[in-house]
Amino acid sequence: MKFLESLFEGTLWNSRFVIIAAVIGSLLAGFAIFYMATVDVVNLFLHALHYADTSLTDEARKALHDSTVTHIVEVVDGYLLATVMLIFSLGLYELFISDIDQAHGSKASSKILVISSLDDLKSRLAKVILMILIVTLFQEAINMKLTTPLDLVYLGASIALIALALYLSHAAEGGAQGDEPPEHGESAHDAPEKHGH
Repeated sequence: MKFLESLFEGTLWNSRFVIIAAVIGSLLAGFAIFYMATVDVVNLFLHALHYADTSLTDEARKALHDSTVTHIVEVVDGYLLATVMLIFSLGLYELFISDIDQAHGSKASSKILVISSLDDLKSRLAKVILMILIVTLFQEAINMKLTTPLDLVYLGASIALIALALYLSHAAEGGAQGDEPPEHGESAHDAPEKHGH
């Protein structure tokens, strides 16, 4: 029985390596989005070169300006989505497979790529997804035609909701940092005392 238990537990534990498929798939999806967004940047730059063309009418120049701004927002949205896939891939690997030694040992590595728990991964993904939603709303606001006063009210309400979401996000982040344990090298007496002691 002990042998069967050990064999089953070993098989069960090693089954976590199936997450490699999700890691590689997310990474490839992120690379694909990075590629498409970069191609969009190149095409956008080539189209923007015509902005100084003296043969363009004012209407054509304004149309080119508006389409360029819209495409820039789309590119930012694409890069943010690619970043989500990259964070998701690295986070899954760190949670289920192994720590990334280069990320933990490099001072230049971003803290957003160091995942210590599932809640940590969800928190980082939520922040980037929030930015994607904000960029998408900005893109829609650019193309929005304000025909009635109610449209202006809707636009103002959406901006207020964005501000509230950002405020709550920063407030939650500040609360999480306040709950962190003391850094290495700090004694227990240096940490803030709790429970009134």
